[in-house]
Amino acid sequence: MEFHLPTGVKALLVQALGVGILGAATGLAFSHAFFEDWGWIIGPVAWMVAATVTALVLRLPLPATLLGAILAGIPSAALTAAGLHWAGAVVAILLFAGWCAGVGGRRMTAESG
Repeated sequence: MEFHLPTGVKALLVQALGVGILGAATGLAFSHAFFEDWGWIIGPVAWMVAATVTALVLRLPLPATLLGAILAGIPSAALTAAGLHWAGAVVAILLFAGWCAGVGGRRMTAESG
């Protein structure tokens, strides 16, 4: 499997920006108590919205990109459950960027072959 580092770096930046913007917007719009009750759904929805934007901006295949977002979200969920929410977000973004680098590498190989 080939990795396309520029795609991975761009995915990291776009996803981090998307997660940051959505996190700030929802943090300003809702109380902490709201997140205690509804964070389990708001977080994953925001994550998938950001991943969709990343796929569109980088012109990556949406199904493969969303699969990577789901897989990267699994360790993030475990860290969040352990009380390490933002550490989970960082780990997920790094894993997702690596996944996107692989998707980008496959795309580059397909286009050149």
